[in-house]
Amino acid sequence: MNTILMSVIVLAVLGVLIGLLLGVAGKVFAVETDERVEAVRECLPGNNCGGCGYPGCDGLAEAIVKGEAEVNACPVGGAAVAAKIGEILGVSADATEKKVAYVKCSGTCDKAGSKYEYTGELDCKSAVLAPGQGDKACSYGCLGLGSCVEACQFGALEIKDGIAQVNPEACVACGKCVEACPKNLIDLIPYKRSYVVACASQDKGKDVMAVCKAGCIGCGICAKQCHFDAITIENNLAVIDPDKCKGCSLCAQKCPKQVIQKVLV
Repeated sequence: MNTILMSVIVLAVLGVLIGLLLGVAGKVFAVETDERVEAVRECLPGNNCGGCGYPGCDGLAEAIVKGEAEVNACPVGGAAVAAKIGEILGVSADATEKKVAYVKCSGTCDKAGSKYEYTGELDCKSAVLAPGQGDKACSYGCLGLGSCVEACQFGALEIKDGIAQVNPEACVACGKCVEACPKNLIDLIPYKRSYVVACASQDKGKDVMAVCKAGCIGCGICAKQCHFDAITIENNLAVIDPDKCKGCSLCAQKCPKQVIQKVLV
């Protein structure tokens, strides 16, 4: 009986000593945490989309507090979240221009030709490995198999009439669709940008017309119509400078292929 009692006492004493040692060690080796990190994290939307370039919202919160990322680095939260974070850190949250994704292709089913019938994996990344980079006659055109749609966590893209199309109201400009497109057909553009060239082909005009009814032929009519020098022809493709474009619409009106489109106002 005495042996059992002694064992219990010894174990109790050891438990107390171990507890005290753990408590002391916890204080000595404790890693100091900045309370601002948690406060910033609570402001972030929690989508963990990676559009900011950091591993989720936790990673972004730490980077913002450390000064490695701007307070407006979250593309999903936008200006409202940036303002809240700015208040926490005592810094000014500069107004950021909202951006949206845009697909540079007008080659719908009735306008773009096909080279053959593709029967492989219904995924753009797989199809682009097929001969000719897919079945579309234009090697620059959207394959319309939805890799970008699958990558979007916000339901902002859909395949319509053979090409990917973006709902600008649902898009948060996280950039996942940009990464997913194997043809590099998707750009992030200013939300209020007036006109874009819905084509990415760099082929000569006659070659473009042979494969698509809606491709830019690099004729230069749009550049000649522009009174603000906002359009140049680069690699057989019209390019619009958004900083110079005044939204007068003359380029869109005169484009013989109707490939210059108004995005938003």
